[in-house]
Amino acid sequence: MDDALAPRLQAEDRRIRMGERLRAIRHEQGLTLADVAARSGLAVSTVSKVERGLMALTYDRFSQLAEGLGVDISELFSEAGERFQPGQVAVARKGEHARHVTENYVYEMLFPDVWNKAMVPMLGTLQPYEQMNFERFVSHGGEEFVMVLEGSLTVYFEDRPPEVLATGDSVYFDSRRGHLYASAGPGSARILVVCSKITDWPG
Repeated sequence: MDDALAPRLQAEDRRIRMGERLRAIRHEQGLTLADVAARSGLAVSTVSKVERGLMALTYDRFSQLAEGLGVDISELFSEAGERFQPGQVAVARKGEHARHVTENYVYEMLFPDVWNKAMVPMLGTLQPYEQMNFERFVSHGGEEFVMVLEGSLTVYFEDRPPEVLATGDSVYFDSRRGHLYASAGPGSARILVVCSKITDWPG
């Protein structure tokens, strides 16, 4: 197989499997595409494309999808899992993750078989801004922590100047503020991202 073709086929296979997982959850709950769209705030066409393996959603969109289905985000990436329990200790070895490839980002979802976590940890690989295709800022409930593991990173924020981070630098922010990530250098960057599920802040 062509070395350049293999990653695309793998990404397509992962999209198909996620689509099958989504369809199975929807059928288990007796929901129509229109029901899921109404509950998640996504278009019916978007939900349909995801089910058919034709689209890979960004974090904010698959968070909406999980919320609309009433399931944990991790359940979209793993068919088998258990709810995180008080006192539990979970360990992930190198390479143990669920890979999710979108147009702009490669996500490595950590602990996909540990459901109902208070935080969503993931690794990300991203390219320079000029090589990415953004139509909008990403925003979602909760708070977000990002640390640069390799390379350098530009974090673009809605309504404020971007922040440029070097390897080892980090940023913590309200995820409701629109944001985008891109490598600040000519090559790719690797980041650790942890999103909380907080939706309400004290007044």
